[in-house]
Amino acid sequence: MTSEDPRRVIEAVWRIESARVIAGLARMTGDVGLAEELAQDALVAALEQWPQAGVPENPGAWLMLTAKHRAIDLLRRRTRYEHKLREVGRDLEVRQEAAEAGLDDALDDHIGDDVLRLLFTACHPVLPVEGRLALTLRLLGGLTTQEIARAFLVPEPTVGQRISRAKRTLAEKRVPIELPPPAELPGRLSSVLEVVYLVFNEGYSATAGDDWARPSLCEEALRLGRVLAGLMPGEAEVHGLVALMEIQASRIPARTGPDGEPVLLGDQDRNLWDRLLVRRGLEALGRAEALGTLGPYGLQAAIAACHARARSTGDTDWERMAALYRLLAHVAPSPVVELNRAVAVGMAYGPARGLEIVDGLAEEKALRGYPQLPAVRGDLLARLDRHDEAREEFERAAALTRNERERALFLSRAAAG
Repeated sequence: MTSEDPRRVIEAVWRIESARVIAGLARMTGDVGLAEELAQDALVAALEQWPQAGVPENPGAWLMLTAKHRAIDLLRRRTRYEHKLREVGRDLEVRQEAAEAGLDDALDDHIGDDVLRLLFTACHPVLPVEGRLALTLRLLGGLTTQEIARAFLVPEPTVGQRISRAKRTLAEKRVPIELPPPAELPGRLSSVLEVVYLVFNEGYSATAGDDWARPSLCEEALRLGRVLAGLMPGEAEVHGLVALMEIQASRIPARTGPDGEPVLLGDQDRNLWDRLLVRRGLEALGRAEALGTLGPYGLQAAIAACHARARSTGDTDWERMAALYRLLAHVAPSPVVELNRAVAVGMAYGPARGLEIVDGLAEEKALRGYPQLPAVRGDLLARLDRHDEAREEFERAAALTRNERERALFLSRAAAG
């Protein structure tokens, strides 16, 4: 054992290995809830044994084999699972022999497929979005209920209930733990990508609370996206989403000031942008483009790349960005896309043109209560020297936001006139 705190080492191993272990157990048992319980039992065993015996050479294999032993003990007590017991028992024998011989290949045979199956199951459309988010972070992110609750600023019992309901729904609806058939794959994949991007966005721009951003959630979404890209290398939109997240995440070091206050894109020190993430994002965008026509995430990544390639706000190709937003609005129409297009049009062709688009969104139900609508309008009005109107818009934005840092930013803009 290292000199590090044994519990911290085990927690780190669990965060890395838990998705693979749960995914493998889910494939064998056909029950996500049972798979997680068995994996948690293996974690408890590790907490009891590893501090004395040391971390095994292959901790993932140790956790898997321990969980399988417990699965067999459980299934032996359940006569209705006798057939399943024989299957799991044979599988265990093969894998145990491989582990004892120092060969890990048998355990890895299904790992890619298993994790992918688990991801598609956790993001199944039969679950509400909140349930998908919580279950994905729990099963594939290895986050505790407490960590998920803290990240989304909701009570811990609420998160626990969402996870329990999600697992119960999957069982009651008899959702199979398998990849969707080819005909259903595009729709099911979009649900998976939506969940990953929702996790990222909550980290990038927190909807509530005292922090402008929660980088740990961005990191978790990036990890899930990279895993997904490795498992589905032929899907352009997967690479598009990874590209988008990599490029956006590159700005995180510059998005807050010394005291945690927000720093808007135009005011950011671009020397602080993470150039490694920018490069990775542009490479992922290249892979998406090579696979065919860009979808919504790929187009958003192409827009983000306009910022990433520019040395300053004035250096940005706003006309190309406005054109990309127009294409995005055609592929995935939404009021939020139109609002973002208004910003690009305002920068490319003047604030009056941008204001025309924003004013056309005034009656959109989807934007009622959305603080960015008055904030964008306020910025365009300020650039037109209509300062009294701009002040009212920023004050309206401040009243709508639930994020304290963002509220302070809007009020400072209102005070500046």
